[in-house]
This record gives sequence, structure tokens and C-alpha cells, in this order.
Amino acid sequence: MTHALTVHTRTTPAGPVIELAGDLDHHTATDVRALLSDLALTEGQQLVIDLAQLAFCDSSGITVLIAARNRALTADAAVVLAAVPDRVSRVFRVVGLEHVFPAYPTAQAAEAAWTPPAC
Repeated sequence: MTHALTVHTRTTPAGPVIELAGDLDHHTATDVRALLSDLALTEGQQLVIDLAQLAFCDSSGITVLIAARNRALTADAAVVLAAVPDRVSRVFRVVGLEHVFPAYPTAQAAEAAWTPPAC
């Protein structure tokens, strides 16, 4: 069984978007955590984590998502999830993450919902 994970990042006016494809598990979580720690995130931005292509997420993956939330909160930024697949959203509901992360049907919807901070 392979544990491949592909990560793409891009920057929008709202902030960074991280696209995860494959398995976010104990084999791949360390790489994502390292990427998040190096991510440039500033006050008022929104970090979008696009899960449209995520096949699997275990407790290590959930821990990484919580770390991303904590990283965003430390930077006075927001974090949202986009395109959470049904198979993953069931797990998120069981552990209560639907109350922790705002979720949008697509990354574009999340970006459109972002409100720039008042000057």
C-alpha cells in the first residue's frame, strides 16, 4: 500500500492555498507539517486547505490540520477547508472538526468569501 501525497501551493490575494492529493497519514504528515511551519502567513490573510483530491486522512493528518489552524491563529489569520470529500468529512464529523473549521465547496468559493481586513 502506497502512502503518496502530493502537495501544491499557490498564493491568492486572500492568502496561501494548499492543495493536498493522496493520503494524509502518519507517513506523510511530517512533510505537510514542515511546509506549514515555513509558510508565509500574515495578519488578516486566509489559509485555504483544499482537500478535493484527498483520498485518506488518519489521526496524524487531523493533527496536521489542527496545527495549521494553530499556525493561522498565531498569525492572526483565518484557516478554512475546501472541497472536503464525503469519505473524509464523515471522519471529521465523528471527531467534531466541522465545528472547528469553516468549510466551502471549492477553494474558489473560500477565496470569494474572504473579506480583506479593514485598514
